[in-house]
Amino acid sequence: MDITIKTPRDFNYRRTVRSHGWYGLLPFEFDQEAWTLVRVLDLADADPVIVEISSRSRGINISISRRVGKKAAARIERDVRHMFRLDDDLSEFYQSVTADPDFSWVAQEGAGRLLRSPTVFEDLVKMICTTNCSWALTDKMVTALVNKLGRAATDGRKTFPDARAMAEKPASFFRDQIRAGYRAPYMAELAQRVASGALDVEAWLTSELPLSDLIKEMKSVKGVGNYAAENLLKLIGRYDGLALDSWTRAKFATLHNKGRIANDKKIARFYSRFNSWRGLALWCDLTRDWLDPEKLME
Repeated sequence: MDITIKTPRDFNYRRTVRSHGWYGLLPFEFDQEAWTLVRVLDLADADPVIVEISSRSRGINISISRRVGKKAAARIERDVRHMFRLDDDLSEFYQSVTADPDFSWVAQEGAGRLLRSPTVFEDLVKMICTTNCSWALTDKMVTALVNKLGRAATDGRKTFPDARAMAEKPASFFRDQIRAGYRAPYMAELAQRVASGALDVEAWLTSELPLSDLIKEMKSVKGVGNYAAENLLKLIGRYDGLALDSWTRAKFATLHNKGRIANDKKIARFYSRFNSWRGLALWCDLTRDWLDPEKLME
């Protein structure tokens, strides 16, 4: 069963898939040769499905592993639209970069949409798994969460666990089975807060809180500091934060400071011209070379 979704004129499938590392973390799988993104989606009241997402002329095609009803099809389309940011309006961002010769490529190539998970909860847990560790360890933790707590589709591949599934486990489970280290009690507490309704992280998508108050709420989650909060902000569509870490500082040094590490104030000044879009401008700038521009457009 296939569904085709029309995409905005400024949408770039490849730049979105490879916008950051989420495409390589379960329950995403990526076939680079075919440029197909595979995802296990949880339908809640039915068995999970596998969807294979590929680019089409002015659209994306979703191939579903089995036939589903209208309600399930609508949910799948909603999740894919959310993951690919198809309803995000980046026109203001593109206007801000078009006038800058060093950044005009962003609008020309349709960069700027950052792949995200179907839920803020999944993005938040994964973000906690990226802090203070290598990407290899992030991958191991996320893989363990999916394999040990996810719901299985008919072919055995599993979803990302929801808060209720994680809340049933004690902190020791996340320490011993997920190998989450110091994050173990944080994962348990976060899952319990979300599952009980004490914390509504999905509401962050539409929150009208001032930026400082929203960051404060995010940082009420143990394990979330400035880096995780500012990265998560980008996934909910707010780009004020730079989310600087060792990699971004080193890449900035290579691109803009003759190989010398710059202090954070200098980096902030460099991107300040983009105002509330500065975090997205930074990310596009530092990841431009992740894809060969000549091979991006289909």
